[in-house]
Amino acid sequence: MSEVIVEADGGSRGNPGPAGYGAVVFAADHVRVLAERKEYIGVATNNVAEYRGLIAGLAAAAEVGATAVTVRMDSKLVVEQMSGRWKIKHASMIPLAEQARALVAGFDRVSFTWIPRAQNSHADRLANEAMDDGELTGTVREAVAAGHAAGDEVAVPKTADANRVSPGWTGAVGKPTRLLLLRHGQTALSVQRRYSGRGNPPLTDLGREQVERAAKMLAAKGDIAAVVSSPLQRARSTAEAAASALGVPLRILDGLTETDFGDWEGLTFAEAAECDPLLHRDWLGDPSIPAPGGESFDQVRERVEGVRRDLVALYPGQNVVVVSHVTPIKTLLQLALGVGPSLLYRLHLDLASLCVAEFYPDGGASVRLVNDTSYL
Repeated sequence: MSEVIVEADGGSRGNPGPAGYGAVVFAADHVRVLAERKEYIGVATNNVAEYRGLIAGLAAAAEVGATAVTVRMDSKLVVEQMSGRWKIKHASMIPLAEQARALVAGFDRVSFTWIPRAQNSHADRLANEAMDDGELTGTVREAVAAGHAAGDEVAVPKTADANRVSPGWTGAVGKPTRLLLLRHGQTALSVQRRYSGRGNPPLTDLGREQVERAAKMLAAKGDIAAVVSSPLQRARSTAEAAASALGVPLRILDGLTETDFGDWEGLTFAEAAECDPLLHRDWLGDPSIPAPGGESFDQVRERVEGVRRDLVALYPGQNVVVVSHVTPIKTLLQLALGVGPSLLYRLHLDLASLCVAEFYPDGGASVRLVNDTSYL
């Protein structure tokens, strides 16, 4: 297969709101369908969903062996940004555009063309099906939960997917990938409550003791397929102890690293607010605003969401220990709960604490445990 046409779309019911994307790969005749992709992605904006559709379409084109791609989308923003005519002003779009460009680099030729929405009906239909699937999952879960609470039997909505509902009371389908989210042990910066992002302070004596206790707790649980970790040393030391106690492999995933706090690295909350009062205030209220010289919480969410997808694909139905930092762990809980960024500021996580989130193959998710420190 040499030349294909990719049409992609994404939508959000609320902007941000429940979102999904669709992508279709046509043969050069624009008649024969070679591949389709669609996915409900939780709460996101239209632009994020559109970029996700483009990424899925390019990946599908590569899978069918294309060497040249004509991309057709009704998103003026995505087409103009990918063509290099518009700058990317929103920080949360940058990692998505970079991911798309990395895929583009794998083809001999890629062109981008804007088309009216009416000419993008196939991808639009797939995107809406993805959003419908997400809303259906939520509706079924709510119905089953309500019936469970009332002690009633539940009438599941009569749809094509209704017979796939599992007997679990949440209504989620299939066996979930269970992520045991372990925060690293204490460091000197955490004792002083300073922004500790990409810096690499070692564990304190107490931190090493916390790590050993956490490792023993995990070993007692057993039935864990792997340990994955942020590359930063405080997390890696924590993960190495857990992997050794469990006798399972350790994988290092860059996407699990802490937020890059840029110029605020090593400062206390009060010191950062005094240095950049207006920016610090706006940063706390808008997840799209990056720290000076650093990254935004939206950018963290994008890379953590990529890690989540990879772990669900790599370890279907298995238990995985994820050793990371405050922001990535809160972000995974945020994704599981389907809530907005306010959770980042309202949830407290202790050092070496354990949280548990489950992600189902049908897109459902649940949180089973938050901030457990009973073993310390």
